[in-house]
Amino acid sequence: MLDQDKPKWYFKSWSLVVSFLCVGPFMLPLVWANPHLTKKSKIIISLIIIALTYLLVIFSVKSLKTIGDYYQMFSI
Repeated sequence: MLDQDKPKWYFKSWSLVVSFLCVGPFMLPLVWANPHLTKKSKIIISLIIIALTYLLVIFSVKSLKTIGDYYQMFSI
């Protein structure tokens, strides 16, 4: 028998964190499909995920630019 009150494993907090670390913003549909979160919680989590993704993209671009500058400096 399945317990209807028990949330599925993919709706638990730890799985949301792991899925964000693995696939980033592509896990947003999982947040919005979660029946245990309120609409306010879903909006806040979505904004946090979008902000973190934006920051990670900015840091990655800056890092790649810095690496490119080092290659330019050492190339003859």
